[in-house]
Amino acid sequence: MKIQIGDKIPDLVFDTNERDGVRLSEVLKGKTVLWVLRYIGCPVCRLDVHRIAQRYGEFTAKGAQVFAVMQSDRAHIEKDLRATGAVLPFEIVCDPEQKIYEELEILPADQEGPPAGEVLERLIAKAREAEAEGFVHGDYEGNEQQLPALFILDEAGTALYANYAQDPMDMPSLDEVLEML
Repeated sequence: MKIQIGDKIPDLVFDTNERDGVRLSEVLKGKTVLWVLRYIGCPVCRLDVHRIAQRYGEFTAKGAQVFAVMQSDRAHIEKDLRATGAVLPFEIVCDPEQKIYEELEILPADQEGPPAGEVLERLIAKAREAEAEGFVHGDYEGNEQQLPALFILDEAGTALYANYAQDPMDMPSLDEVLEML
């Protein structure tokens, strides 16, 4: 089911890096951001997780919480967090079987290989930022062509915002997400 603004999201059940069998309806409070990325070994995705963590107080100040959704299993997430010494103020949804991606119709890119043109330039620039912050490529997991998505939900699970990226860089910035909240 592709989620549109005003749709109620299915009551997903998932594991996180901290808990098993979490039911979405039981954790919805205030506004909930589902930030759907690829996997923890992707330096660009890891940079996003790091930046969300750095500014998490701004989310809570707006009555919001974040769950990052990744194709990673718990072992890979724990390994990465240990290696980087990161302590996250939010949970990562572990979806190595990509059930959430399938249920919400978050599709991979149509093309094989890396993007081209301006998208590639922006991706390379972000990869350089990740490298400058010490994030190197880890294990490959899931679908390398997976596109990101972002949803903002209210307490009833109704989508206040929905973005299905058309390319790897077609996502709102952290500032834009905070502004929407």
